[in-house]
Amino acid sequence: MVDVSIVVPLYNEEDNVRLLHEAISNALTDFRPSYEVVLVDDGSRDATFIRAAEVAERDGRVRIVKFRGNYGQTAAMAAGIQNARGDIIVTMDGDLQNDPLDIPRMVELIDAGHDIVVGWRRKRQDGGLRVFVSKCANRIMARLMGVAVRDSGCSLKAFRSILIKQLPMYGEMHRFIPALSRLAGARLAQIEVRHHPRQFGVSKYGFSRIYKVMLDIVSIRILLSFVRRPMAWPRHMIVAITLLGLLSVAAAVWGGGLALPMLAIGVLWLSLALFLLGWAVIGQMLASLTGNVSGFASLGAKLSAQIKLGD
Repeated sequence: MVDVSIVVPLYNEEDNVRLLHEAISNALTDFRPSYEVVLVDDGSRDATFIRAAEVAERDGRVRIVKFRGNYGQTAAMAAGIQNARGDIIVTMDGDLQNDPLDIPRMVELIDAGHDIVVGWRRKRQDGGLRVFVSKCANRIMARLMGVAVRDSGCSLKAFRSILIKQLPMYGEMHRFIPALSRLAGARLAQIEVRHHPRQFGVSKYGFSRIYKVMLDIVSIRILLSFVRRPMAWPRHMIVAITLLGLLSVAAAVWGGGLALPMLAIGVLWLSLALFLLGWAVIGQMLASLTGNVSGFASLGAKLSAQIKLGD
């Protein structure tokens, strides 16, 4: 068992793997907790896996997870997290832009009682357009989710293992982990971290992800709204459909020659309204009975239990 796991997704980073390992080793020379490095090869088409295997051969603290194809940063991060053995999990990019020197500070904050520590790239070394889009996305996410995170896109984060292993991760969900964690009652800290220009290769995650991020924001917002108030969000739809059904029935009664078709349409509208109402009622009952539709309640309880045991 190790204390800290460092999870690093890699995709076509053959020139960075050895340098990354050296940077982590040098940064953690005097690091007292035991640690491991989990390198996740996200279906690289170059010699990334070979370079990672060479590093693992020299250093027993390095473990490798290999994908057969390219599934994206979030999938790679999720696989690394599930295979991590540490009580604290640190995630970072494999392009040498994140600095391992920031890891000890983040681990100290977790040991001090925080559940998640998020890096803030105040002096981000990327193109101006990327920085602008990122800032806009952070503001939109903060507005819609009600949790202000300065730099959701920064991969350098530290988590309690019990927290991160229970949160859903798909699409671009790694960006929403801080907000979801905070909604679960987790104690969140944000610290300024170093950020370096990319030395080798090119960015694999560009503007093509913007629409995916926006879709994930919308879906998460709807999910959270339903979880909190299952009866609230469909009520307008139910009222509108019921009115359409009643109008159709009224038209059937006083509509003359179109009576039968209008009656059938009215019955369909009213049936749909009843279906939606039943769905909302069941959701409300589940939320009331279990208090755990989203898993946030149990997650918060487990976090509290772990803190108490640690004390």
